[in-house]
Amino acid sequence: MTKVKKVLLLLKNMVYESTSPQETLKFAKYYRGKGLDVLVILWGPMGVLLAKKDKCRGSPKYDPMVQECLDMGVEFKCCQLASDLMGLKKEELIPGIGFINSKDIAELFLKYSEENQLIINL
Repeated sequence: MTKVKKVLLLLKNMVYESTSPQETLKFAKYYRGKGLDVLVILWGPMGVLLAKKDKCRGSPKYDPMVQECLDMGVEFKCCQLASDLMGLKKEELIPGIGFINSKDIAELFLKYSEENQLIINL
């Protein structure tokens, strides 16, 4: 049996109208704290909003929570397709978050599955 070394967390739900973003960030911190490599994919028009810097409305304040994860070594990627649909540009992202295209996300699903690594969709 393959030991889990990597976690792929997928966030697609509404940032301010569900608990999924908070759960995603808590899971990311938990797994990173256990020494696992953690990659968070923000996708879908609502998921990519978590990558937008300087969000001034709503509670909780997500930017510091995302920054804490980044500081711990959690990697974040923002779906390019969904970002384009929302008009979200690279300079609007929280520093340290980059874009990823749909083909690369599809490849990650295969890679993590083939390696028996953990994939969680929230």
